[in-house]
This record gives sequence, structure tokens and C-alpha cells, in this order.
Amino acid sequence: MNLNFRNVLGTFGAGFAFAILAASPGVSQDASRGKEVFEKRCTGCHALDSDKEGPRLRGVYGRTSGAVESFSYSDALKKAGIQWDADSLDKWLADPDKVVLDNDMAFRMVKADERSDIIAYLKGLSSK
Repeated sequence: MNLNFRNVLGTFGAGFAFAILAASPGVSQDASRGKEVFEKRCTGCHALDSDKEGPRLRGVYGRTSGAVESFSYSDALKKAGIQWDADSLDKWLADPDKVVLDNDMAFRMVKADERSDIIAYLKGLSSK
């Protein structure tokens, strides 16, 4: 069966084609997997409710960058004024230096599915 995007769109409509694309690898958004990835990859520098080498992350989704008063951010991140949402967090986790030069985070998460799962987890911990 030759299933290309044009055939899917013509036969089933845009909604069905979008559902197929949204279910593609790399866009999983599984909060329970996100918790597991967070615990394995992030807790060396971050905690949910206390500052470590990085700021506390409970409530980060919807928060403005540099807003945790008890944490000493880089000047660049304090001035950035980023509203942390799915898009900004995804870009940040993929490559913090592309988002804010001279920040203090020296970590990259290259796998898109891990980023989306962690973002789903963090979003679930937020009131936003």
C-alpha cells in the first residue's frame, strides 16, 4: 500500500493527516516517561522544590526565566525575559546557548522525544 501525505489528505481529510503526523516519533509527550527521564538526566543539577546547581523546576512551565529569587542566574538569563512554555523549553533543552548566550547551563538534550516527555512532566507540575 502506497500511503503518502497527499493520498491521506485527499481520502481522509486534514484532521486525519494531522493525527498521523502528531503521532509520529519524537512528539510523544508522555509525562510518566518524562518523570523517569527527568530523574535520570536532570536531577544531578536540578530538583523540583529546592535550588541546586540549577534552579528548582516545579512551576517552571509558565514562569519567566530568571524569576526564582533564591537562585543566582547568569545576567544573560535574568535579562532574557523568556516565558517558559512547550516551545521555549524545547529550544532551551535542545541547545541553551542558541536561546541565551552566556547562560550557565552546559547541558543539551538532543532527543526530541525525551524533551517533549520532560516538558509534559514539568507542565503537569505547574499551575499554568
